[in-house]
Amino acid sequence: MKNRNPKGRNNGSDQLIKKKNTMMTKKKNMQRLGSKGGGLSLEAFANAKSNGGTYNPSLIKKQREFYKNAKYVKKYKKYLKQQDGQPNYPSSDTKRENIFDDTGAVVRDKKGKKNKNSSSLELLYEKKHEEQENARMEREAIIQAKKEDRVRAESRRKELREKMLKRTRSGQPVMKYRIEHLLETIQGSKS
Repeated sequence: MKNRNPKGRNNGSDQLIKKKNTMMTKKKNMQRLGSKGGGLSLEAFANAKSNGGTYNPSLIKKQREFYKNAKYVKKYKKYLKQQDGQPNYPSSDTKRENIFDDTGAVVRDKKGKKNKNSSSLELLYEKKHEEQENARMEREAIIQAKKEDRVRAESRRKELREKMLKRTRSGQPVMKYRIEHLLETIQGSKS
């Protein structure tokens, strides 16, 4: 079978395809760089951020922290706005000095009235704090007990494994420990 397109002669279709491809790439570059085609405009060049093409984790961390802080500030400002909409109570214009006893609890304010709210709040806080502390201590005790059980079981398994791997001088396994193990398993299954 003869080759219809010998190397010496092209029928023009290859050249047409190459021309089309180069035109398309030029067109894409023009669209990417801007309609003028000469490259970036001065304004676009000045505003372009160069990141160097490298991965910088500290910069990413700083940006994340910045956005996180901005979010918190925004929430705080929103909260302040909501507070401004609500009526203020006259506690700010009449300043009171509190008198404390030896335990640190408020006994009376300057005008001689008992400050019931703060003492009850303190008691409530202390009670809640104590409950949380007790719950935490119980959890820690449970975790510690589990850890001790795990260590004991692990040491028992290690000991049993060492016994089972013991060999005589001729290389035979020591049957004493194997028989003991079998007896223990049988007794455990019966009870």
